[in-house]
Amino acid sequence: MIQKFLDHLLTEKRYSNNTIISYSRDLKDFELFLLKSEGIENLCLVNKKMVRNFMMALSEKELSKRSINRKISSLRSYYSFLLKINEIAVSPIETIESLKFYPSKQIPMSEDEMVQLQEILDENIDYLSKTIIETLYQTGIRRAELCNLLYQNVDLQNNEIKVIGKGNKTRLIPISDSLKKNFLDYLTIRQPNTNNKDWFFINKNGKKLTEKFVYLKVSSYLGLVTFKEKKSPHMLRHSFATHVLNNGAEISKVQKILGHASLASTQVYTNANIEQLKKIYNKAHPRATGNNEKTD
Repeated sequence: MIQKFLDHLLTEKRYSNNTIISYSRDLKDFELFLLKSEGIENLCLVNKKMVRNFMMALSEKELSKRSINRKISSLRSYYSFLLKINEIAVSPIETIESLKFYPSKQIPMSEDEMVQLQEILDENIDYLSKTIIETLYQTGIRRAELCNLLYQNVDLQNNEIKVIGKGNKTRLIPISDSLKKNFLDYLTIRQPNTNNKDWFFINKNGKKLTEKFVYLKVSSYLGLVTFKEKKSPHMLRHSFATHVLNNGAEISKVQKILGHASLASTQVYTNANIEQLKKIYNKAHPRATGNNEKTD
């Protein structure tokens, strides 16, 4: 029944392979737990107590609340599917709430740090790493989207790339002249080594980049300019959104570039702008410090 659910996610929901792999892993973990701890193999026989025992077991393994919630979310989707196809009458997840937690605030790279990083990259002839980092920072695309960027979807003539995002939704993202130059520099080392025309970013063996490879590259270079704990590709996406919003970009336009279905997802990045908002307030509001002089 799990495979039937995964097929549903692939063919009807059109989820990405990475998302389906994540669902599969979560369900297999639950299936293994049920077999070892509850002695049952049929997931249709699960009750609420078993789910709570699963959550407790995950907590005892010191899994983070975020990770536990993700697994519960996978189970909730699975049992909703079973309800839909009339395999069960009641979902064992129906009354179970996600664990409450307060996510740590993610601090984006500063614009000065990104200037320092650009100087380091300019001194280096590692065109692949430079193009990876500049693409993530200048377009805000996700790590998976970068790895899955098709060669045919890079249009240097019109300065744009077509990105395939979550749910196989596509969006066009403009690129700057400087990023176009990075692409051209990268292609000088790419083309002589391979005939692979499927993926734009490939390794020295002509194979598609892995997400782990991209993570390690980005983390290594960011470590040269910052002591921040988070040094991931997502921080470049976070920094892109924060910096363009700081410089006056419309949030609705940023939403489209990032590929967010909801504006609320994009508004998360406005939280990082509180210092700028304070400056605007102190400068513009009539009751703010320094602006309380009476006029005729």
